[in-house]
Amino acid sequence: MNVSLVWFRDDLRVADHPALTAAAGDGQAVALYVLDEVSAGIRPLGGAAHWWLHHALVDLRQELDALGIPLLLRRGAGLDMVTAVATELGAGSIRWNRRYGGPERTVDAEVKLWAQEHGLHAESHQANLLHEPWKVTTGAGGPYRVFTPFWRTVSAHDFRAPLDAPDPGHGFAGELPHGDGLQDWGLLPHTPDWAQGLRESWTPTAAAGHERLEGFLAERVADYSEARDRPAINGTSGLSPYLRWGQLSPFQIWAALGPRRRELAGSNGPGVFATELGWREFCWHQLFHNPELATTNLRTQFNQFPWRDPANDPDAAAQLQAWKQGRTGIPLVDAGLRELWHSGAMHNRVRMVVASFLIKNLRLDWRLGEAWFWDTLVDADAASNPANWQWVAGSGADASPYFRIFNPVTQAKKFDAEGRYTTHWIPELLTGAYPEPIVDLQETRREALDAYASIKD
Repeated sequence: MNVSLVWFRDDLRVADHPALTAAAGDGQAVALYVLDEVSAGIRPLGGAAHWWLHHALVDLRQELDALGIPLLLRRGAGLDMVTAVATELGAGSIRWNRRYGGPERTVDAEVKLWAQEHGLHAESHQANLLHEPWKVTTGAGGPYRVFTPFWRTVSAHDFRAPLDAPDPGHGFAGELPHGDGLQDWGLLPHTPDWAQGLRESWTPTAAAGHERLEGFLAERVADYSEARDRPAINGTSGLSPYLRWGQLSPFQIWAALGPRRRELAGSNGPGVFATELGWREFCWHQLFHNPELATTNLRTQFNQFPWRDPANDPDAAAQLQAWKQGRTGIPLVDAGLRELWHSGAMHNRVRMVVASFLIKNLRLDWRLGEAWFWDTLVDADAASNPANWQWVAGSGADASPYFRIFNPVTQAKKFDAEGRYTTHWIPELLTGAYPEPIVDLQETRREALDAYASIKD
């Protein structure tokens, strides 16, 4: 029987996995995950992402074992590892679900070319976006730069139903090539062990993702449009890391959301949540068309913006450190950054406030904040993370205007009026142990507007 190699990436699930389903139909399937942080342009994962990945791979192996499909682990360049394993197996085909970053697509194309040259069938499948980026264009034939018409176009389409997991009994039963031990990758922190808060906050399994989805749709989606802005309550879905690692697919979420949208026709909560799925799609379409999204301003006028440079400005360096540590003296900002360090996540409303403070009140480059979030978020996403930072900065697609500066004091009064969120994360808030504000909000707002005026034309 034909041996088919399934190359897993950010799709760590067995249901609604088109590549796995097709491989099982080929005959005998072998799963492979490659931790590739060395190929040209591939961005190494951050610390919180490594933690989640370790546990997600443990879970994936258990799910594949139940299907009788072995999982091999290799660390190294994707092209080298995939072609080596395919050769050692004598595989007749290689299958994977598509990814959309520029360097990743280059590696995938190289694997496909190698397979063609060596007589193997190679095929990619759509699994992680509702609609392929090259199929969504404006009337002029280019990519959308504004979200509303983008989502109007995309959401008008019908999306396929999610696939069931393959039936057991299609795994490879012969001798396997060697694989790495997961423990040998050293993805978990040891000295110090800073992951206690992550363990308290998350269960990084596909089953836990489905449980969160079911609970959210049953209990909270009706009130989502308002509750999502209240950081002190459980008003959001908590699904972003499961989507980021592919333990849930967007097709699974969309299919589960459909009945609730019909049942709650008088509520706008389900529709607002659907637009959040749309925003994720919009971010990935941006990355597809702009592979350097994490390092390059989409609006080139921001190349001239007078950022303060921590490398040459001791005050800027000290303020950046205070921001990372949640010691700015601005309660809502500090609460968000402490939540981030503890849990690997941050409430979305607070993320916007925290980002605005760094970019506009401290006038520090958005890329500094993006890099910190990349290292500390369990849902650090190659598209959403830089796209959202550029949105706040005003340098990205459909960007929030630079002159829209979130006032963290006003935001706290509006969305955390009783102070439950800030006092939870800052127990010393009302004591002398809490620092004075490191900047004056009104003064730095004026300075930010003056800086923007210098590039506006």
